[in-house]
Amino acid sequence: MKEKKLILVSNDDGVEARGLKHLIEIAKNFGNVFVVAPERGQSGKSHAISLVEPLRVRRIEMGDKFNFIAVNGSPVDCVKLAINQFLPRKPDLMLSGINHGSNSAISVIYSGTMGAAIEASLYGIPAIGFSVQDHSKNANFDLVDENAGIIIKDVLENGLPHQVSLNINFPVVDKKNFNGYKVCSQTKGVWKEDYDKRFDPYGGEYYWLTGEFSNQEKNNQGSDEWALKNNYAAIVPIKIDFTEYNTIEILKSRLNF
Repeated sequence: MKEKKLILVSNDDGVEARGLKHLIEIAKNFGNVFVVAPERGQSGKSHAISLVEPLRVRRIEMGDKFNFIAVNGSPVDCVKLAINQFLPRKPDLMLSGINHGSNSAISVIYSGTMGAAIEASLYGIPAIGFSVQDHSKNANFDLVDENAGIIIKDVLENGLPHQVSLNINFPVVDKKNFNGYKVCSQTKGVWKEDYDKRFDPYGGEYYWLTGEFSNQEKNNQGSDEWALKNNYAAIVPIKIDFTEYNTIEILKSRLNF
């Protein structure tokens, strides 16, 4: 009998997030699911790992359905623990999400959702991060429920290049106005941050991060922000290599070494 695919699932919104529950149900259509996710929300943790504190785990009873482990660490902690301690073998696929909120453009570098997917890809595991442009607790995941399987099936059958993951973001739009998928590039842009300064009842000073995204290429029809604005789900292939190759030769010439 052919062995079922093994699918690792994680997220950054925590084990109670609705997006995670939706992704688990999607993943169950494609193989055996093993969930290792943060005990609490870890949004914005990017590729953080725990070095100076122990990682405590809580095994959530799911009967014979699947393994479900909560970890008091970051999304990347969860993936590392899963691969090195919990999984019976290397998984065939890693799925992260569904994130409550977009991870398009520069947000990908801050994203715990994509941190988990990227970490899995570094182990040579095909990985996909799913997000929707809705930050609310009760975000609508219908478009992901109905369309994620197309990409999952393709990646399971054909794989991805070594250490490449997919960052997939869905717009908030009615099904009838959804235009399908668009493979594109990461939009160039920056977050313009501000901090809301407040004081607690004891006079202690504290801050809440706020801000808005500044799109530096609004008319680039090959970018993920353009795709989302025009009711497409944006697929961006991600690979971690921060080297700016053109500058290598410039520096060699300028510095003479």
